[in-house]
Amino acid sequence: MQAILLAGGLGTRLRSVVNDRPKPMALIQEKPFMEYVIRELAAQGIDHIIFAVGYKGSMVEEYFGDGQAFGVQASYAYEESLLGTAGAIKNAAKFMTDQEVIALNADTFYKIDYHRLTEIKDAMNLDMTLVLREVEDVSRYGQAVLTNNRLTGFNEKTDQPIRGTINGGVYLLSRDLIDTIPEGKVSLEQDMIPRWLAEGRRLGGFVNDGYFIDIGIPQDYYRFMEDVEKGALTWS
Repeated sequence: MQAILLAGGLGTRLRSVVNDRPKPMALIQEKPFMEYVIRELAAQGIDHIIFAVGYKGSMVEEYFGDGQAFGVQASYAYEESLLGTAGAIKNAAKFMTDQEVIALNADTFYKIDYHRLTEIKDAMNLDMTLVLREVEDVSRYGQAVLTNNRLTGFNEKTDQPIRGTINGGVYLLSRDLIDTIPEGKVSLEQDMIPRWLAEGRRLGGFVNDGYFIDIGIPQDYYRFMEDVEKGALTWS
């Protein structure tokens, strides 16, 4: 199985504490954050990582090389300019050899059974499976709604501070669906998923309650560092 790691962003919100490297390469106990993500993916049978890189992407390639030391094969899809999440997936898809690929953000660690993505996609004949997570206040994000595991609403805005589900940022996409993404800078969340829903594409998913952290801001970067140091997390 293959996965695209979206690592091309500038990481401006974390620049105050990590200013010499891409955000997913921020060090946690002398290892880049992204190494923890990759080792988790490899432990679940994902054997080919396609790095979608931009800002200082050569640093990523210099560290991970051909991927062998981390239990994977590695490929690198460089972005000459920022392409957005969907544009980056489109650009990285040239390295796909399978008919589907997992895509996820390289600055996020999310404990998931990745095999569930394939199981649900196959069982429901979906074009895309995504992972949702539950939060106390969906008004901060925009709500994503599943009905019998089919996605029926996405980025729905509400002023009410209610508990609900939001996009977890992990996707399993078919090659055919990726082929519909236009060239250039395109957002998966703002452009393509709403468009696919409007077109009646078969999108679905599941809610996952595993450990989640996005190191996009200093507070969460330090929190992940503390979690690792105190042994609160384990990696296979």
